[in-house]
Amino acid sequence: MKAVKANVTKALQVGSRIKVADNSGAKIIEIVSVRGYKGVKGRLAKCGVGDLFIGAVKKGNPDTKHTLLPCIVIRQKKEYRRKSGVRIKFEDNAAIVLKDIKKGEPKGTSIKGPVAREVVERFPVITRISKMVI
Repeated sequence: MKAVKANVTKALQVGSRIKVADNSGAKIIEIVSVRGYKGVKGRLAKCGVGDLFIGAVKKGNPDTKHTLLPCIVIRQKKEYRRKSGVRIKFEDNAAIVLKDIKKGEPKGTSIKGPVAREVVERFPVITRISKMVI
């Protein structure tokens, strides 16, 4: 996993519910924990574009509902700044579900909507199923 080349604002915290943008069977996921978060004691963990988190499926297929799955944030509403000076923001918060957290392979076969370039740089496997990279 590479480092993100943008100064991503961490906009989503533990307890936030996010739309799932792939066809893995889950529809809405709640953030349970953020992988690699280091912060002050008692502070809620936060994540942004390109971050890994563990999510609990709240809406979706009966076989995937109420399960914990590894996920990646691919879009966020809160704007963040790239090194070129451009500020990027999306219409919604969205994530995709992973099969294996170590390899970063997505569970679904297609992604609805755009994917941030920072995610594709960090996880090159996602390029295969994404239709639009911004």
